[in-house]
Amino acid sequence: MAIDERASVGVLVAAFQDDPVSRWLFPEDESRPRAAERLFAPLVSRSAAEGELAVAGGGAAVAVWLSLAAGESVMGGSDGEVPPELLPHVRRLVTFADLAGRRHPHDRAHLYLPFLGVEPGRQGSGLARTLLAERLAKADEQGLPAYLEASSARSRPLYERHGFHTIGDPITLPDGPPIWPMWREPAQRQGEMR
Repeated sequence: MAIDERASVGVLVAAFQDDPVSRWLFPEDESRPRAAERLFAPLVSRSAAEGELAVAGGGAAVAVWLSLAAGESVMGGSDGEVPPELLPHVRRLVTFADLAGRRHPHDRAHLYLPFLGVEPGRQGSGLARTLLAERLAKADEQGLPAYLEASSARSRPLYERHGFHTIGDPITLPDGPPIWPMWREPAQRQGEMR
Protein backbone atom coordinates (compact mmCIF):
# COMPACT_ATOMS: atom_id res chain seq x y z
CA MET A 1 0.00 0.00 0.00
CA ALA A 2 1.40 3.39 -1.02
CA ILE A 3 1.62 6.02 1.68
CA ASP A 4 0.19 9.45 0.89
CA GLU A 5 3.23 11.71 1.29
CA ARG A 6 1.21 14.93 1.23
CA ALA A 7 -1.11 13.67 3.98
CA SER A 8 1.93 12.54 5.98
CA VAL A 9 3.43 16.03 5.75
CA GLY A 10 0.09 17.44 6.95
CA VAL A 11 0.15 15.17 10.00
CA LEU A 12 3.68 16.32 10.85
CA VAL A 13 2.76 19.99 10.43
CA ALA A 14 -0.16 19.57 12.85
CA ALA A 15 1.84 17.44 15.28
CA PHE A 16 4.74 19.90 15.48
CA GLN A 17 2.70 23.12 15.51
CA ASP A 18 3.41 23.70 19.21
CA ASP A 19 6.67 21.76 19.51
CA PRO A 20 9.37 23.83 21.27
CA VAL A 21 11.92 23.42 18.46
CA SER A 22 9.35 24.17 15.77
CA ARG A 23 8.31 27.32 17.64
CA TRP A 24 11.98 28.35 17.85
CA LEU A 25 12.66 27.66 14.16
CA PHE A 26 9.48 29.41 13.02
CA PRO A 27 8.53 31.95 15.71
CA GLU A 28 5.57 33.49 13.87
CA ASP A 29 2.48 31.35 14.48
CA GLU A 30 0.85 32.36 11.20
CA SER A 31 3.80 31.37 8.99
CA ARG A 32 4.80 28.23 10.91
CA PRO A 33 2.54 25.71 9.09
CA ARG A 34 3.70 26.61 5.58
CA ALA A 35 7.37 26.86 6.58
CA ALA A 36 7.16 23.55 8.46
CA GLU A 37 5.54 21.93 5.44
CA ARG A 38 8.50 22.98 3.27
CA LEU A 39 10.93 21.61 5.87
CA PHE A 40 9.14 18.25 6.27
CA ALA A 41 8.29 17.51 2.61
CA PRO A 42 11.79 16.66 1.27
CA LEU A 43 12.57 14.34 4.18
CA VAL A 44 9.16 12.64 3.89
CA SER A 45 9.84 12.10 0.17
CA ARG A 46 13.32 10.73 0.85
CA SER A 47 11.99 8.40 3.54
CA ALA A 48 9.24 7.17 1.20
CA ALA A 49 11.75 6.62 -1.62
CA GLU A 50 13.87 4.49 0.74
CA GLY A 51 10.79 2.49 1.77
CA GLU A 52 11.20 3.77 5.34
CA LEU A 53 8.20 6.10 5.71
CA ALA A 54 5.75 4.51 8.15
CA VAL A 55 2.22 5.38 9.21
CA ALA A 56 -0.19 4.03 11.81
CA GLY A 57 -3.75 4.71 12.88
CA GLY A 58 -5.01 5.16 9.34
CA GLY A 59 -2.35 7.76 8.69
CA ALA A 60 -2.80 9.68 11.96
CA ALA A 61 0.80 8.95 12.97
CA VAL A 62 3.90 9.28 10.81
CA ALA A 63 7.51 8.15 11.33
CA VAL A 64 10.15 9.50 8.96
CA TRP A 65 13.06 7.07 9.06
CA LEU A 66 16.23 7.49 7.02
CA SER A 67 18.92 4.88 6.45
CA LEU A 68 22.32 6.56 6.72
CA ALA A 69 25.60 5.00 5.71
CA ALA A 70 28.71 5.61 7.78
CA GLY A 71 29.91 9.13 7.03
CA GLU A 72 26.67 10.18 5.32
CA SER A 73 25.10 13.51 6.21
CA VAL A 74 21.37 14.06 6.44
CA MET A 75 21.81 17.20 4.39
CA GLY A 76 23.52 15.34 1.55
CA GLY A 77 21.86 15.69 -1.84
CA SER A 78 20.39 19.15 -1.30
CA ASP A 79 20.43 21.38 -4.38
CA GLY A 80 21.05 24.41 -2.18
CA GLU A 81 17.90 26.26 -3.30
CA VAL A 82 15.89 27.58 -0.36
CA PRO A 83 12.09 27.59 -0.76
CA PRO A 84 10.63 31.10 -0.33
CA GLU A 85 8.67 29.98 2.76
CA LEU A 86 11.95 29.19 4.52
CA LEU A 87 13.89 32.33 3.57
CA PRO A 88 12.88 34.32 6.69
CA HIS A 89 14.04 31.38 8.82
CA VAL A 90 17.37 30.53 7.15
CA ARG A 91 19.55 31.81 10.01
CA ARG A 92 17.77 29.62 12.57
CA LEU A 93 17.63 26.62 10.25
CA VAL A 94 21.37 26.87 9.56
CA THR A 95 22.09 27.25 13.29
CA PHE A 96 19.97 24.20 14.08
CA ALA A 97 21.55 22.12 11.29
CA ASP A 98 25.05 23.12 12.41
CA LEU A 99 24.52 22.39 16.11
CA ALA A 100 22.61 19.15 15.51
CA GLY A 101 24.98 18.05 12.74
CA ARG A 102 28.01 18.34 15.01
CA ARG A 103 26.43 15.90 17.45
CA HIS A 104 24.95 13.44 14.96
CA PRO A 105 27.09 10.26 14.99
CA HIS A 106 28.64 9.64 11.57
CA ASP A 107 31.02 6.76 12.24
CA ARG A 108 28.51 3.91 11.73
CA ALA A 109 25.62 3.08 9.46
CA HIS A 110 22.37 3.69 11.36
CA LEU A 111 18.72 4.59 11.15
CA TYR A 112 17.85 8.22 11.77
CA LEU A 113 14.44 9.34 12.96
CA PRO A 114 14.20 13.06 12.18
CA PHE A 115 10.42 13.21 12.76
CA LEU A 116 7.79 11.18 14.54
CA GLY A 117 4.43 12.90 14.79
CA VAL A 118 0.86 12.10 15.74
CA GLU A 119 -2.20 14.21 14.97
CA PRO A 120 -2.98 16.31 18.07
CA GLY A 121 -6.32 14.58 18.72
CA ARG A 122 -4.70 11.14 18.67
CA GLN A 123 -1.59 11.87 20.74
CA GLY A 124 -1.17 9.59 23.74
CA SER A 125 -3.08 6.75 22.07
CA GLY A 126 -0.06 4.48 21.51
CA LEU A 127 0.43 5.18 17.82
CA ALA A 128 3.97 6.54 18.25
CA ARG A 129 4.82 3.54 20.41
CA THR A 130 3.55 1.23 17.65
CA LEU A 131 5.63 2.92 14.95
CA LEU A 132 8.75 2.81 17.10
CA ALA A 133 8.30 -0.83 18.09
CA GLU A 134 7.72 -1.99 14.51
CA ARG A 135 10.77 -0.34 12.94
CA LEU A 136 13.09 -0.94 15.87
CA ALA A 137 12.26 -4.66 15.81
CA LYS A 138 13.46 -4.74 12.19
CA ALA A 139 16.52 -2.68 13.14
CA ASP A 140 17.36 -5.29 15.78
CA GLU A 141 17.11 -8.06 13.15
CA GLN A 142 19.35 -6.03 10.81
CA GLY A 143 21.83 -5.18 13.58
CA LEU A 144 21.30 -1.45 12.96
CA PRO A 145 21.59 1.19 15.67
CA ALA A 146 19.26 4.21 15.60
CA TYR A 147 19.62 7.91 16.35
CA LEU A 148 17.23 10.80 16.96
CA GLU A 149 17.04 14.20 18.60
CA ALA A 150 14.21 14.48 21.15
CA SER A 151 12.72 17.94 20.79
CA SER A 152 10.88 17.97 24.09
CA ALA A 153 11.32 16.66 27.61
CA ARG A 154 7.90 15.02 27.19
CA SER A 155 9.08 12.78 24.33
CA ARG A 156 12.29 11.56 25.95
CA PRO A 157 10.67 8.91 28.21
CA LEU A 158 8.91 7.38 25.19
CA TYR A 159 12.24 6.96 23.42
CA GLU A 160 13.95 5.69 26.57
CA ARG A 161 11.29 2.96 26.88
CA HIS A 162 12.36 1.82 23.41
CA GLY A 163 16.04 1.54 24.29
CA PHE A 164 17.32 5.01 23.40
CA HIS A 165 19.62 6.82 25.80
CA THR A 166 20.81 10.40 25.82
CA ILE A 167 24.34 10.86 24.54
CA GLY A 168 26.12 13.79 26.09
CA ASP A 169 24.68 17.08 27.18
CA PRO A 170 21.61 18.50 25.46
CA ILE A 171 22.09 20.69 22.42
CA THR A 172 21.02 24.18 23.41
CA LEU A 173 19.71 26.46 20.70
CA PRO A 174 20.58 30.16 21.16
CA ASP A 175 17.75 31.65 23.24
CA GLY A 176 15.88 28.43 22.54
CA PRO A 177 14.94 25.03 23.90
CA PRO A 178 17.29 22.11 24.54
CA ILE A 179 17.37 19.13 22.21
CA TRP A 180 18.45 15.71 23.48
CA PRO A 181 20.56 13.58 21.10
CA MET A 182 19.62 9.94 21.69
CA TRP A 183 21.20 6.69 20.48
CA ARG A 184 19.96 3.11 20.51
CA GLU A 185 22.03 0.02 19.91
CA PRO A 186 20.30 -3.01 18.37
CA ALA A 187 18.77 -5.23 21.07
CA GLN A 188 21.52 -7.87 20.89
CA ARG A 189 24.15 -5.11 21.35
CA GLN A 190 22.47 -2.99 24.05
CA GLY A 191 25.00 -1.71 26.51
CA GLU A 192 28.08 -1.81 24.25
CA MET A 193 28.01 1.94 23.48
CA ARG A 194 27.07 3.31 26.91
